[in-house]
Amino acid sequence: MERFGTGYLEERKLVQRWPQPIPAIVSLALTLAVFYASWWIFQDPRGWLRMYTPYVGYMYTRWWLIMLIWMVYIFNYWPFKRSWLESTHPVIKGIILTAISAIILFVLIKGFFEALLGNYGIAYFNPDRLMKLHGMTEFFALEYASLACLMFAAIASWLSPAWVVALEEVPWQKMGQPGKGVSILVATFFLSTLVFFMTMHSHMGILYYPWQYFTSIAPPYWEKFANTVSGNFHVSWIMCCTVTVWLVETIWERFPFKLIRTAWLRRLTAFFGIIAIAFAMHFFLYFAQELTFGPAIRGTRRDFAPDWRWLHVGEMAVFLLLPALFLTFYCNNWPKKYSLPVNVLVRTVIAVIAATALYVFYYRTSHLFLGTQKGFSHPQQFPMIPTIWLINIWLAHHWFMDNWPAWKMVPKTADEIAGDHAAGQAKVAEIRWNSALGWGLGVGGACGVALYFIVLSTLPWVYRSFTIIK
Repeated sequence: MERFGTGYLEERKLVQRWPQPIPAIVSLALTLAVFYASWWIFQDPRGWLRMYTPYVGYMYTRWWLIMLIWMVYIFNYWPFKRSWLESTHPVIKGIILTAISAIILFVLIKGFFEALLGNYGIAYFNPDRLMKLHGMTEFFALEYASLACLMFAAIASWLSPAWVVALEEVPWQKMGQPGKGVSILVATFFLSTLVFFMTMHSHMGILYYPWQYFTSIAPPYWEKFANTVSGNFHVSWIMCCTVTVWLVETIWERFPFKLIRTAWLRRLTAFFGIIAIAFAMHFFLYFAQELTFGPAIRGTRRDFAPDWRWLHVGEMAVFLLLPALFLTFYCNNWPKKYSLPVNVLVRTVIAVIAATALYVFYYRTSHLFLGTQKGFSHPQQFPMIPTIWLINIWLAHHWFMDNWPAWKMVPKTADEIAGDHAAGQAKVAEIRWNSALGWGLGVGGACGVALYFIVLSTLPWVYRSFTIIK
């Protein structure tokens, strides 16, 4: 039976053409060039198509991410055969697969959301329908429809990879394509729909006055808890879930969940453990803003408003994803010479430091070359759009083009695949409970608590002493 691309990412060997760090630098330079050229064509308010309105550009950016995930993680490159993936030149392969992702993206948004749902189900998915409402301008009709569509995408970008990474494709893991892909797609799309109606629909119901009490919960049920009626509260934790899924899949190598040997327990623990980690990130990053900017004040606007601060939690989280993916895609998940927990710790520390540096660099310079507005909380400042746009380019380069030209793809032999599998099992097997592990966990826990209080005490001082936006 044809396997299509099942296991292709794990069973390919990317051979560096030059010693590091040259391949990483070449790939970074190439992808940044593609990023800036494509940003100018599609997104930049000073460019050609000017999709950064910002929600129109954000909608397409987020759904393109999901198209890539569907094509590779859920459908395993179907309907392309393994022989085609291994023999086709990376540039040709990248152009064809990227073009297909763009076509599916356009059909999904214009055909499914706007034409089908927008005309026969829910009006706010179709800007033309919204234009018929009293007092609705063309700009806000387009922005509201795009907002609804991208909110659905935010949920799907968490649940789609989570079914593969955490739940390990059960119960369809042994099914062939396209049956497996369709099954996972239907399941995750159904769950995304449920989450959308419980988290985002009420947000859409209060955007138009009078509030839509009959069709949505108004005011939303999270109002008192989150100190806002905005759906940004949910955008925040859902974005943290998306980031956490990919941290687990990349620099964490599915650690620590892979240590659980009972399959059903490992899968459930991974799925809900990712949510737990995401919520911890979600609340900590909000608390960090309280420490730096001061208490949030409901009724205000910009960086003192609770709704903006919840949104900014998701914006801060996505900065962490950039260095994590770069380490995995272009640095061979360095380092690898230590034990698995130490490797994971070192990579995480690197990712946090790099994310902080990127955060500062972005807010100091983005208005100079991306066409965004200067400041943290300006309505035209959405860092999740350019960061995810760059991530999409990296995914296409790594998944579709095998990191060309700095790497070349060589299929692994059966012995190499077996050797990698054995080495992975050995790394997990060596982590057994003993006195040294107990001491390590105890010291690690104490260091974590100490670090928490150090961060709490230093953040206000850093904010007073260091100005990011000048």
